[in-house]
Amino acid sequence: MKRVFPVLAISTFSAILGVGIISPLLPLYADSLGASAIGLGVIFAGFSVSRALFMPVVGRMSDRKGRKLFICTGLLAYAAMSLGYIWADTVAQLTLVRILHGGASAMIIPVAQAYIGDLSPEGEEGKWQGYFNASFFTGFGFGSLLGGLLTDAYSWEAAFYAMGSLAGLAFLLALWRLPEVSPVREERGPGDKPSFWRMRESGAMKGLVSYRFVYAVGRGAFSCFLPLYGADKLGLSAGEIGIVISLHILLMSFSQAIGGRLADAVSRKALVVMGSLVSLAFLALVPFTDSLWQLLVLSAFGALGGTLALPAASAMTVAQGRTYGMGAALGMFNMAMSVGMTVGPLLGGVIADAWDIDTVFYCGAGVGLGGTALFLWFTRR
Repeated sequence: MKRVFPVLAISTFSAILGVGIISPLLPLYADSLGASAIGLGVIFAGFSVSRALFMPVVGRMSDRKGRKLFICTGLLAYAAMSLGYIWADTVAQLTLVRILHGGASAMIIPVAQAYIGDLSPEGEEGKWQGYFNASFFTGFGFGSLLGGLLTDAYSWEAAFYAMGSLAGLAFLLALWRLPEVSPVREERGPGDKPSFWRMRESGAMKGLVSYRFVYAVGRGAFSCFLPLYGADKLGLSAGEIGIVISLHILLMSFSQAIGGRLADAVSRKALVVMGSLVSLAFLALVPFTDSLWQLLVLSAFGALGGTLALPAASAMTVAQGRTYGMGAALGMFNMAMSVGMTVGPLLGGVIADAWDIDTVFYCGAGVGLGGTALFLWFTRR
């Protein structure tokens, strides 16, 4: 694990750094192409729709074929698709690029996470998933800051070129340094149903999928509409919006290792519930901010939700993966995230067109409350 993890962490960090670069820019870039609120939701959702469709399939295939092939292919496609943002000059073209980009993404994160799950000793799932989440969020957080600064200093194109270059470097590193492993096979008798069907009978998997879905709905609404809220209501620049998003993500990233060790020491279920409640409170309070500093303080508070819940939920999923197949279980877990990231922007776009941006954050908090209740119900035994 100590030899393999740095390569996976650096590859994940480099790829997600590119995603973070365009996070504060995409809503503003889409707006410059004439996208409406619902059009913006469609652009954001395109990435998540294709990722949701491919994640379970790729995860299951990686259980049989190995992890390295999918990680390297995904990183190479990621680099190529990054340049498509420069080519796109209409809302339809930008949506197409997002769909293709999402398909490439499906080969990287869940497979890398399953790779780590294969090698995690029992009782240390939270620790290693916390480290993995830290590399993920660190890349996203620094990318959001870098994207805003590159755009303010140069142009949209400079940010997109940076994203493609970083994904290309991550591909070369993984191709050169990442060894293949024999995945841990699912425990399946000759007459058993395939793992996806068997997971339907697991209350723990249903609860985890419910949690991941509603968390992503709120995250999708936050990522899609916070830049517009900051620009329109608070008058923030692209660089200032990048700072807000970076603070939130980086604080969550730097504390993932602590959250992971906590998940190995206390009740993981309790941590998921506490983290969910913090996250929904964070969303509900966004419309009450009226300055950059208030938004920064609130973003710091909101990071606590992911610190508590994500390592615990990931560790619970790894434990399920030892029964149903690591790639299959983590593919379903991450598919729920992608579906939520699809629903969040689309639902937010409808709400923003019908009412206003403030209502988007209130509804995101309401969905989070319902999801927490579902998690408690499904995992009650």
